[in-house]
Amino acid sequence: MARSEVIERSYRFYIGKVAPMIHDKFPEYEDRIAVGIAGEGSDCFGYDDFISRDHDYGTGVCLWVTDEDFKAIGYHLSIAYNELFAHQKGMALSQRLTDRRGVMTIHDFYSNILLVDCDTEHATMSEEQWLSLDHSCLATATNGEVFRDDLGKFTAFRKLLTDYYPDRIWRIRIADELHNFSAALQTNYMRCMLRNDLVAAEMCRATGLKAAMELFFLLKRAYPPYYKWTFKALEVYGETEYTELIKGLATTPLDYSKWESKSYLPGHLNYDDDIVNIAESLAIDISKALKEKGLIRERDLYLERFVDEILQV
Repeated sequence: MARSEVIERSYRFYIGKVAPMIHDKFPEYEDRIAVGIAGEGSDCFGYDDFISRDHDYGTGVCLWVTDEDFKAIGYHLSIAYNELFAHQKGMALSQRLTDRRGVMTIHDFYSNILLVDCDTEHATMSEEQWLSLDHSCLATATNGEVFRDDLGKFTAFRKLLTDYYPDRIWRIRIADELHNFSAALQTNYMRCMLRNDLVAAEMCRATGLKAAMELFFLLKRAYPPYYKWTFKALEVYGETEYTELIKGLATTPLDYSKWESKSYLPGHLNYDDDIVNIAESLAIDISKALKEKGLIRERDLYLERFVDEILQV
């Protein structure tokens, strides 16, 4: 995959300025400093555009070091790195972007993003830690590109994360989102529309929409980014049919007139409502993907029925 403009520019900045600086001023640590661009910011995902460039936008790299090396050279390495910007025109960075780039420990980089105390020395995480993590934080911790890591410690923890959830955690995450989708769109949406509670129905739609996208990435064994970029990331996969269903679920207006003459019948679907039709089409695709992954034996459109089966391993 081709580098985004920002990542390519950052790579050139590393090759042209940062690497020579490290070689000249810190030669004994040259093979111990990992360098790349990753972490918070749409630029690290390659999603930056002319709108996102009004804040926290600019060229820079991260220099990741061990706690031990940070104590030894962190202060002076930071000064040397910052001096590169002081002598470059048009290189001024906002304070927040300055905090996201430059010199930092491997431990702090991962721990600050994932919001857990990461054991980067041994590249391990407990099941409790895995369960506490947010999908988007994991995407943020593993985005971008590593330009150099001779020591391998930064990359080792990155590989732990990119190897994806342990199987039991993966199944728990899938079961949670199946429940969210089913409860919101296949049960409570109907109840809210029958009551003409459009606000609650809109919340059901939003919950189901989020769950449907989360399930897509879980079944792809990939981490979705921060919510405002989730649909963008989904589009990258090029699965047009699923993408169009998601877009349709998000944009189809709520229409109470489709429910005015309806009675409450548990399990009965109102196919006069386009949102119900879209939700069932999504359920078909999700059920198919679950079966292909070997997570369920028989397909069913009511996704809640799969929760116990997926968890019983």
